[in-house]
Amino acid sequence: MKLVLKILLTAIAVVILAKILPGIYVDSYSTAVIVAVVLGLLRVFVKPLIIIFTLPLTILTLGIFLFVINAGIILLADKLVDGFAVSGFWYALLFSLLLSFFQSILYSFLKEDKQKQMS
Repeated sequence: MKLVLKILLTAIAVVILAKILPGIYVDSYSTAVIVAVVLGLLRVFVKPLIIIFTLPLTILTLGIFLFVINAGIILLADKLVDGFAVSGFWYALLFSLLLSFFQSILYSFLKEDKQKQMS
């Protein structure tokens, strides 16, 4: 249940960011849900491999290269999902940063709910 909520919250964040950022386009709400699922899968399966292969560069840049990896994951999702478009690397980078920010805010509501249930 919590996974479904996270996917839906990510989809909401994708839709909001598509409305705010001019370089991001999402066709519909169902496309946003698909984007959320694809981003989740890419973050679980592809991102760790890329981090391992680029570890020396990531260490050399003190972790800043992880921003480039995140933007690359967004651009890869752009290629995989029809109805989702990112107009360039810089928009992908900005989208990645803002999506992480929105996710941290939205996911914090899930954590508070869990703590209330334990009390």
